[in-house]
Amino acid sequence: MHEVTGNRAGLKPSELLALERVYRRRVSPHEVVSAELASFLCEISRGIARQVGVLLSRQGAVEHVFVGDASRIMLPEVGRLRAGHGRFRGLRLVHTHLRNEALSRDDLVDLALLRLDLVAAVGVNHEGRPADLHLAHLVPPREGKAPWLSLPVDPFYRSQVDFLDLIDALEEEFNRVLPTGRATRAAERALLVVAELGKPRGHSENNAQVDGRVHELRELCRTAGIDVVDVAVQRRPEPDPRYLIGKGKLEDVLVRAMQFDAGVLIFDPDLSPGQAHTIASFTDLKVIDRTILILDIFAQRARSRDAKLQVELAQLRYRLPRLQEENTMMSRLVGGIGGRGPGETKLEIGRRRARERLRRLEKDVEETRRQRQSRRRARGERGLPVVAIVGYTNAGKSTLLNGLTGSEVLVEDKLFATLDPTTRRLRFPRERELILADTVGFIRDLPRDLAQAFHATLEELDDADLLLHVVDAADPDRDTHIAAVERILGDLELAETPRLLVYNKVDRLLPEERAILASGGASLAISALDRKTVLPLLAAMEHALWRGGRKVAG
Repeated sequence: MHEVTGNRAGLKPSELLALERVYRRRVSPHEVVSAELASFLCEISRGIARQVGVLLSRQGAVEHVFVGDASRIMLPEVGRLRAGHGRFRGLRLVHTHLRNEALSRDDLVDLALLRLDLVAAVGVNHEGRPADLHLAHLVPPREGKAPWLSLPVDPFYRSQVDFLDLIDALEEEFNRVLPTGRATRAAERALLVVAELGKPRGHSENNAQVDGRVHELRELCRTAGIDVVDVAVQRRPEPDPRYLIGKGKLEDVLVRAMQFDAGVLIFDPDLSPGQAHTIASFTDLKVIDRTILILDIFAQRARSRDAKLQVELAQLRYRLPRLQEENTMMSRLVGGIGGRGPGETKLEIGRRRARERLRRLEKDVEETRRQRQSRRRARGERGLPVVAIVGYTNAGKSTLLNGLTGSEVLVEDKLFATLDPTTRRLRFPRERELILADTVGFIRDLPRDLAQAFHATLEELDDADLLLHVVDAADPDRDTHIAAVERILGDLELAETPRLLVYNKVDRLLPEERAILASGGASLAISALDRKTVLPLLAAMEHALWRGGRKVAG
């Protein structure tokens, strides 16, 4: 005997037995629901004052029978995994509405998340018989529109919907708009979730800040090779302790992820371990945050042994607190059976190995730091001044190094193209030389674990006599980027180091915008690709380092 699930408390044995007998009924494949089955569901629903529902297969067999309360149904656990892209689950939901009300938001969300063939609500009249028939089905993604469509309401006995014709037309439409081959790329498709916390709604300045954060997150995804399919933004006075953006908003996000076939949710700001676990469990999707995304980019781009050590150290420092969660952001695999016994032992083994590896990496990074220090000391003995190029990621620092020294350092229009410090000699016409150092790019809210791990790399800045702060002049968020770099330099105790503010990529600006930058006495406007515009920068560097013909102490 099949079981009746849901809100069974208080039901009489005779009522349960009557519901169990529903499993014996069959519906014509062409019918949404037969008049006989609908009449029975309405009669018993009115008798127990609760919603009653069934899940029907394409062949018309009753797969599940369940009971809710007066206002909502309680579906059985059927999981969210889809049979394939552009395909439906092969089940339709039919349930009663005691007040003959329209389909609820819960009905429509269940339709989308479970990818049901159809959801139908049969209204119950005062006599306990079918009143109106409310129907909705999924539709292919539409810009700014919900993923479902509600059909016109008809009295139950006048409805002429042919279920098989409808589902065949829907599957044909989905296959036309969303080819099957795209399903294999679901893991590379991401939906971005940006939460603006502690800010009032509707402020234009905040809107600009959010736009900048979304743009930067998109660029991080592009660098990581992730296809962004949609963006969800929410402003909240404070974060939800469990879901960051609240459960209702997360339901909307999940519906959009299903609609656009996204396999990854990427959050900004960062999630706590508990939030990551709760969101991953609720959505059944891979969940990562901005820090993990940056760490992934660094892992992809690390080439030298030093960079690889530092990336692994940062990843371990970030992962270790999250090993206590059953379902972390780093993996969708569950470790162990539960919180006791073998599961706990396995978890402790993982923690111990992670801590041992962490200590080993810290020793290796410290060793590379000493080696770098030794090289810098030897270089300092030759008395050459050091100029370090700093700035926001992708501001054109490596391009400037190549332009000044004739080098061929890797240059890409992506974030964090440079991870390892690169040093080159630069000779001036009057027999003067200096060491020019390129450094890893900065970014706002630089993850603490990443900053700690790359402190050895950034120590190159400690010996700098002059900093060239390179800014992407064409970036609309350049002022925010300048402030972020200055904040990081302050954290590194480099606020007092002399520096030149260099606006790069001015060739992308309008003539009047270039004139405004060029008129700023405390900065220089250049294009690293145009040697002529760089000449004033060389003169400014020489003046800053050798005022009056002698080297100025840094």
